Amino acid sequence: MPPSTQLSRIHQLPSGIRHIIARNATCATLPSIITTRQLAHAATRPKLGALANVYLSQQQRSITIKQLDSGRDNRERVVILGSGWAGFTVARQLNTKKYQTVVVSPRSYFAFTPLLASTAVGTLEFRTALEPVRSRRTKVEFVQGWADDVDFKNKTLTVEQAVDDPTQGLALTQDRHAGETQEQRALEKQSDIEKGKTFDLAYDKLIVTVGCYSQTFGTPGVRKYAFFLKDVGDARKIRNRLLACFEAAALPTTPEEMKRQLLNFAVVGGGPTGIEFSAELHDLINEDMAKIYPELIKYHKITVYDVAEKVLPMFDEKLAGYAMDKFKREGIDIKTKHHVEELSPGSPYERNNLKNDKDFRLFTLKIKEEGELGVGMCVWSTGLMQNPFVHQALSNVRAVPDNLRLIESAGDPSFAKDVAWKVKKDERSGSIITDDRLRLKVVPQGKNDKHVAAIVDDVYVLGDCGIIEGTRYPATAQVASQKGLWLAKRLNKQDLDKAGFKFKDLGTLAYIGNWDALFQGGKWGRLQGYIAWAIWRGAYLTRTVSWRNKILVPVYWAVNWLFGRDISRF
Repeated sequence: MPPSTQLSRIHQLPSGIRHIIARNATCATLPSIITTRQLAHAATRPKLGALANVYLSQQQRSITIKQLDSGRDNRERVVILGSGWAGFTVARQLNTKKYQTVVVSPRSYFAFTPLLASTAVGTLEFRTALEPVRSRRTKVEFVQGWADDVDFKNKTLTVEQAVDDPTQGLALTQDRHAGETQEQRALEKQSDIEKGKTFDLAYDKLIVTVGCYSQTFGTPGVRKYAFFLKDVGDARKIRNRLLACFEAAALPTTPEEMKRQLLNFAVVGGGPTGIEFSAELHDLINEDMAKIYPELIKYHKITVYDVAEKVLPMFDEKLAGYAMDKFKREGIDIKTKHHVEELSPGSPYERNNLKNDKDFRLFTLKIKEEGELGVGMCVWSTGLMQNPFVHQALSNVRAVPDNLRLIESAGDPSFAKDVAWKVKKDERSGSIITDDRLRLKVVPQGKNDKHVAAIVDDVYVLGDCGIIEGTRYPATAQVASQKGLWLAKRLNKQDLDKAGFKFKDLGTLAYIGNWDALFQGGKWGRLQGYIAWAIWRGAYLTRTVSWRNKILVPVYWAVNWLFGRDISRF
């Protein structure tokens, strides 16, 4: 191998490896043409991640990096952050003969989110909504960890392992290190490095698909006591809590007032997730619970709260009104223009009759327009907030990367290397702004010149955390998967500059209960009722990824229709 190639590869290695080579280099190990000074330069290039001054000997996970390096076979390494709709689509579609695909994600699976509401009430089992990242059918490498830092200059990613993370599989509402001081976080990072829990990973192309967190608007008690529905772990918690409420209400010692509060289910958020869960919950109670707990059905209540004037804002007035009328007939209350002020432990009944707050099993939902209400469960689905990783690690470009390319300039383009850059973000959502090729856009720090901008080649941003400049595509699975498919095709064909991404609206679906659904958009226009329900089920069945789930999903639909849902708690 030519010395220049060897030196180039040394530059691509993580910082710890470069330090060892520079420290132990001898003429016996490397050609004399590669001088110690050159090696030192390679080792001391700007290191902006957590491993700036740490040797590889401190990293227990170096064997994994070596395995990845040995398996590259002269292919470009594409590191994908996240295993959601965009990231998982790219990972599955990239040509493995051209690229070594490495997925870095805190969860080892892809969650088919449209089916989560069904799994939460037992219509489907949890495995039917999962697709593993590691599989015998794919050649995708996987690292279970959190992306902690990005060094655009040296194309290095700092990863914090997440194998033992208790939050995996659950909706996140705040930074996992929230509440720590800078000093505490610095000490924790140093400890993680020494234990091998934090390590560097080099990349040739970086695809950021980290998604968003659940939005709580800072409402007191919501983060701690509300139930979310963004991942499989959330669906499991909801299912267990729901069944626990019925079992507690069935106890002979439970007073009637407490039964009403145990079986009072509040859903905050009138978007598709909140409406579909309410519909699935209604089906469960009326089709199965009514036969198993007939004496309790008169106590149950489902209420949807939303601050907007109507639910399902992505549908037109006619379809949204149809859904509201349907819910009213089925006994589901929809209360728009209502504001949740607090969620706290202990219902009004418990607070008045129990002396020890450790005995509280219910919650109090404080509504601005209604006061305090006792509820057995509050499911929260009020939108998205930006991922803290986007705010912290993807804000300032701390060293100008070699692949930064000026695309708009009012002056001399040579100034690009002399100014400090920052990642361009949407002022309203905080999402990263990209060009129509999904490449990361940056702008000079501290300058208000809107005509100056650049892109970072080989860094792409997809999914909920990225917005194409000048567009307002909805933050949906459909948009994310289309972006992922488009980027994979362009990278495989290596014709990224051929044409920009364009979203094709295939329509919006929402299930509203009792074999009824809404459909809007696409070539079908506007539909409601049984036909829309058939399209809803057919669409989700065809979109499931593996043949295993394409078989399991209809099998569970049929089994539960014939024999009822499984209501065992485990």
